Amino acid sequence: MRHILLTCIVILFLASCSSSDSTSPTPSPTPTPTPTESMYFPPNDGSTTWETKTITSLGWKETAVQPLKDFLTLKNTKSFIILVNGRIVMEYYLNGHTQTTSWYWASAGKTLTSTVTGIAQQEGLLNINNKVSQYIGTSWTNTSLAKENLITCKHLLTMTSGLDDSTDAVDPANLNYVADAGTRWAYANVFVKLQDVVAAASGQTWNNYFNTKLRDKLGMEGNWFTSGNNIVYSSTSRSMARFGLMALNKGKWNGQQIINETYFNEATNTSQNINLAYGYLWWLNGKTSYHLPSTQLQFNGSLIPSAPTDMFMALGKNDQKIYVIPSKNMVVIRMGDAADTVNAALSNFDNDLWLKINALYQ
Repeated sequence: MRHILLTCIVILFLASCSSSDSTSPTPSPTPTPTPTESMYFPPNDGSTTWETKTITSLGWKETAVQPLKDFLTLKNTKSFIILVNGRIVMEYYLNGHTQTTSWYWASAGKTLTSTVTGIAQQEGLLNINNKVSQYIGTSWTNTSLAKENLITCKHLLTMTSGLDDSTDAVDPANLNYVADAGTRWAYANVFVKLQDVVAAASGQTWNNYFNTKLRDKLGMEGNWFTSGNNIVYSSTSRSMARFGLMALNKGKWNGQQIINETYFNEATNTSQNINLAYGYLWWLNGKTSYHLPSTQLQFNGSLIPSAPTDMFMALGKNDQKIYVIPSKNMVVIRMGDAADTVNAALSNFDNDLWLKINALYQ
């Protein structure tokens, strides 16, 4: 009898649920999403025209602006720009810097070399999987021919050439064997040989090919100069922002695909299995581990914990920065002297700066 009673109760409960489901109100229609703001590209006519957007219109916090500016001033900043959907939200100059002042990119300019190498590949002039010696001849290193021929253009793009990273010198006498190409990640100046590869493959000087295929198409200003063993790019902060905006749009500028999206996606994602936070001369945030310049140690966690995980970056000596954040349609530029101490590319400044930027919209 007891079993029969329990059975009846279960049946009544199920019937009640079914009845309740059938009489529940019809779900409300899904709200129409707010139209996404169009992407803006400044004109290439040499004017200073550039659309702006206010902090208030974005719903950001005005109270967080001054603490950010104070921090930038304290940390030896010369220029700082935030773009959202291509429009300038913040543009800040100090310490004698102006909108027309040029400043060096340092290693942030490696991403320019990466991009132009990709352009040369899409034009059929080279293949990054081919050995470097195919383009610039043999004996460009101080290794055996067998070891030299292991080094491809892709190894230079990914910092896995296996060559000695203890010096910035790139003459053959200083490019000594340490490990087989592809087996060791080391932040080294030998990447610059890619500029020789592009020049040889195109039959043009590096400067001419770079200016024609990238700089002029983005309406950038700037020039390459030699500093010791390094070839460095210098430009205005807005020119750096133009390059960052092209990167945000996966190689596209105002409807024109400057560098094909497939290559650009490869460049801004993990390129090898040693340093997960490195693409083709781009740094990557949000990975489970990373390596730093001048060390073979692996560190666990994200490169910049306070920053968005999908961010990719061009990082240069003494805190020259291009941060690209696809999830926020945002580009952030910082130029200046070292925030704290001289550094190769990364410093504690990155994490501290992102705490201040986060305060604008969190």
